Amino acid sequence: MHTQRMTSVSSISGAASLMAAAPARAATRRHAAATLSIRSEISYVMIKPDGVQRGLVGEIIGRFERKGFKLVALKLFQCPKDIAEEHYKDLSSKPFFGALVEYILSGPVVCMVWEGAGVVKSARKLIGATNPLEAEPGTIRGDLAVQVGRNVVHGSDSAENGERETALWFGKDALVSWEPALAPWLIESNE
Repeated sequence: MHTQRMTSVSSISGAASLMAAAPARAATRRHAAATLSIRSEISYVMIKPDGVQRGLVGEIIGRFERKGFKLVALKLFQCPKDIAEEHYKDLSSKPFFGALVEYILSGPVVCMVWEGAGVVKSARKLIGATNPLEAEPGTIRGDLAVQVGRNVVHGSDSAENGERETALWFGKDALVSWEPALAPWLIESNE
Protein backbone atom coordinates (compact mmCIF):
# COMPACT_ATOMS: atom_id res chain seq x y z
CA MET A 1 0.00 0.00 0.00
CA HIS A 2 2.80 2.36 0.85
CA THR A 3 4.34 1.63 -2.56
CA GLN A 4 1.11 2.47 -4.32
CA ARG A 5 0.91 5.79 -2.54
CA MET A 6 4.45 6.59 -3.59
CA THR A 7 3.54 5.76 -7.19
CA SER A 8 0.47 7.96 -6.97
CA VAL A 9 2.42 10.83 -5.46
CA SER A 10 5.11 10.32 -8.07
CA SER A 11 2.50 10.32 -10.83
CA ILE A 12 0.88 13.46 -9.46
CA SER A 13 4.27 15.11 -9.10
CA GLY A 14 5.18 14.12 -12.68
CA ALA A 15 1.86 15.41 -14.01
CA ALA A 16 2.32 18.68 -12.13
CA SER A 17 5.80 19.04 -13.64
CA LEU A 18 4.42 18.42 -17.10
CA MET A 19 1.60 20.93 -16.55
CA ALA A 20 4.05 23.51 -15.23
CA ALA A 21 6.34 22.97 -18.21
CA ALA A 22 3.51 23.19 -20.77
CA PRO A 23 3.30 27.02 -20.80
CA ALA A 24 7.08 27.24 -21.16
CA ARG A 25 7.01 24.81 -24.11
CA ALA A 26 4.15 26.76 -25.70
CA ALA A 27 6.05 30.03 -25.24
CA THR A 28 9.11 28.43 -26.79
CA ARG A 29 7.04 27.28 -29.79
CA ARG A 30 5.52 30.78 -30.16
CA HIS A 31 9.01 32.31 -29.90
CA ALA A 32 10.34 29.87 -32.51
CA ALA A 33 7.42 30.68 -34.83
CA ALA A 34 8.00 34.41 -34.34
CA THR A 35 11.71 33.91 -35.00
CA LEU A 36 10.95 32.05 -38.21
CA SER A 37 8.62 34.80 -39.42
CA ILE A 38 11.31 37.45 -38.80
CA ARG A 39 13.48 36.16 -41.67
CA SER A 40 11.34 37.85 -44.27
CA GLU A 41 14.30 38.83 -46.42
CA ILE A 42 18.03 39.20 -46.69
CA SER A 43 20.17 41.86 -48.31
CA TYR A 44 23.65 41.45 -49.71
CA VAL A 45 25.80 44.45 -48.80
CA MET A 46 29.35 44.89 -50.04
CA ILE A 47 31.87 47.45 -48.86
CA LYS A 48 33.71 48.28 -52.06
CA PRO A 49 37.51 48.61 -52.38
CA ASP A 50 37.45 52.36 -51.66
CA GLY A 51 35.52 51.78 -48.42
CA VAL A 52 37.97 49.09 -47.32
CA GLN A 53 41.04 51.17 -48.27
CA ARG A 54 39.67 54.21 -46.43
CA GLY A 55 39.11 52.22 -43.21
CA LEU A 56 35.30 52.61 -43.21
CA VAL A 57 34.42 48.94 -42.59
CA GLY A 58 33.67 49.31 -38.87
CA GLU A 59 31.57 52.44 -39.32
CA ILE A 60 29.48 50.89 -42.09
CA ILE A 61 28.89 47.66 -40.16
CA GLY A 62 28.04 49.74 -37.09
CA ARG A 63 25.29 51.60 -38.94
CA PHE A 64 23.57 48.33 -39.85
CA GLU A 65 24.00 46.97 -36.32
CA ARG A 66 22.61 50.14 -34.75
CA LYS A 67 19.62 49.95 -37.08
CA GLY A 68 18.90 46.53 -35.59
CA PHE A 69 19.55 44.17 -38.48
CA LYS A 70 21.14 40.79 -37.96
CA LEU A 71 24.49 40.00 -39.60
CA VAL A 72 24.29 36.43 -40.90
CA ALA A 73 27.39 36.27 -43.16
CA LEU A 74 30.65 38.24 -43.37
CA LYS A 75 33.96 37.88 -45.19
CA LEU A 76 36.90 39.89 -46.51
CA PHE A 77 37.30 38.79 -50.11
CA GLN A 78 39.49 39.43 -53.13
CA CYS A 79 36.92 39.10 -55.89
CA PRO A 80 37.73 37.07 -59.02
CA LYS A 81 36.73 38.49 -62.40
CA ASP A 82 33.97 35.95 -63.11
CA ILE A 83 32.06 36.85 -59.92
CA ALA A 84 32.40 40.59 -60.56
CA GLU A 85 31.11 40.18 -64.12
CA GLU A 86 28.19 38.02 -62.95
CA HIS A 87 27.35 40.45 -60.15
CA TYR A 88 27.17 43.42 -62.53
CA LYS A 89 25.78 41.51 -65.55
CA ASP A 90 22.73 43.79 -65.76
CA LEU A 91 25.15 46.66 -66.52
CA SER A 92 27.19 44.73 -69.12
CA SER A 93 25.88 46.85 -72.02
CA LYS A 94 26.93 50.11 -70.34
CA PRO A 95 30.14 51.84 -71.46
CA PHE A 96 31.49 51.86 -67.88
CA PHE A 97 31.05 48.09 -67.33
CA GLY A 98 34.74 47.22 -67.88
CA ALA A 99 35.93 49.98 -65.56
CA LEU A 100 33.40 48.93 -62.91
CA VAL A 101 34.59 45.32 -62.99
CA GLU A 102 38.25 46.40 -62.83
CA TYR A 103 37.46 48.67 -59.90
CA ILE A 104 35.84 45.82 -57.90
CA LEU A 105 38.93 43.70 -58.64
CA SER A 106 41.30 46.49 -57.52
CA GLY A 107 41.31 45.57 -53.85
CA PRO A 108 39.56 43.51 -51.20
CA VAL A 109 35.86 43.93 -50.56
CA VAL A 110 33.86 43.12 -47.43
CA CYS A 111 30.89 40.89 -48.25
CA MET A 112 27.98 40.83 -45.83
CA VAL A 113 24.46 39.47 -45.60
CA TRP A 114 22.00 41.25 -43.34
CA GLU A 115 18.67 39.79 -42.30
CA GLY A 116 15.47 41.34 -41.03
CA ALA A 117 11.98 42.49 -41.88
CA GLY A 118 12.21 45.15 -44.60
CA VAL A 119 16.01 44.92 -44.69
CA VAL A 120 16.36 45.59 -48.44
CA LYS A 121 14.37 48.82 -48.46
CA SER A 122 15.86 49.99 -45.18
CA ALA A 123 19.42 49.17 -46.30
CA ARG A 124 18.89 51.20 -49.47
CA LYS A 125 17.85 54.16 -47.32
CA LEU A 126 20.88 53.70 -45.02
CA ILE A 127 23.19 53.52 -48.03
CA GLY A 128 21.74 56.51 -49.91
CA ALA A 129 21.50 57.46 -53.57
CA THR A 130 23.99 55.96 -56.06
CA ASN A 131 25.36 59.43 -56.77
CA PRO A 132 26.80 60.66 -53.46
CA LEU A 133 26.12 64.27 -54.51
CA GLU A 134 22.40 63.39 -54.46
CA ALA A 135 22.56 61.25 -51.31
CA GLU A 136 21.00 62.69 -48.17
CA PRO A 137 23.20 63.66 -45.23
CA GLY A 138 23.09 60.87 -42.67
CA THR A 139 23.30 58.15 -45.31
CA ILE A 140 26.53 56.21 -45.84
CA ARG A 141 27.10 57.70 -49.29
CA GLY A 142 25.88 61.15 -48.23
CA ASP A 143 28.37 61.22 -45.37
CA LEU A 144 31.31 59.25 -46.73
CA ALA A 145 31.44 59.36 -50.56
CA VAL A 146 32.02 62.04 -53.19
CA GLN A 147 31.85 60.36 -56.63
CA VAL A 148 29.63 57.72 -58.23
CA GLY A 149 32.71 55.68 -59.16
CA ARG A 150 33.85 55.64 -55.53
CA ASN A 151 30.55 55.38 -53.67
CA VAL A 152 31.85 53.08 -50.91
CA VAL A 153 29.12 50.45 -50.69
CA HIS A 154 26.71 48.26 -52.65
CA GLY A 155 23.34 47.01 -51.42
CA SER A 156 20.78 44.69 -53.01
CA ASP A 157 17.97 46.56 -54.76
CA SER A 158 15.31 43.88 -54.25
CA ALA A 159 14.62 40.82 -52.11
CA GLU A 160 15.16 38.62 -55.17
CA ASN A 161 18.56 40.21 -55.81
CA GLY A 162 19.40 39.82 -52.12
CA GLU A 163 18.94 36.06 -52.51
CA ARG A 164 20.74 35.93 -55.89
CA GLU A 165 23.71 38.03 -54.76
CA THR A 166 24.04 36.08 -51.51
CA ALA A 167 24.19 32.83 -53.47
CA LEU A 168 26.77 34.30 -55.85
CA TRP A 169 29.10 35.72 -53.19
CA PHE A 170 28.63 33.14 -50.42
CA GLY A 171 27.25 29.92 -51.88
CA LYS A 172 24.37 27.88 -50.46
CA ASP A 173 25.24 27.18 -46.85
CA ALA A 174 27.14 30.22 -45.63
CA LEU A 175 24.45 31.95 -43.58
CA VAL A 176 24.72 31.61 -39.82
CA SER A 177 21.46 31.15 -37.97
CA TRP A 178 21.52 32.81 -34.55
CA GLU A 179 19.27 34.82 -32.28
CA PRO A 180 20.50 38.22 -31.04
CA ALA A 181 19.99 38.79 -27.31
CA LEU A 182 18.48 42.18 -28.18
CA ALA A 183 15.81 40.70 -30.50
CA PRO A 184 12.90 41.23 -28.05
CA TRP A 185 13.89 44.91 -27.82
CA LEU A 186 13.97 45.30 -31.59
CA ILE A 187 11.13 43.14 -32.87
CA GLU A 188 7.59 43.28 -31.56
CA SER A 189 6.09 39.90 -30.74
CA ASN A 190 3.02 38.83 -32.75
CA GLU A 191 1.29 37.47 -29.64
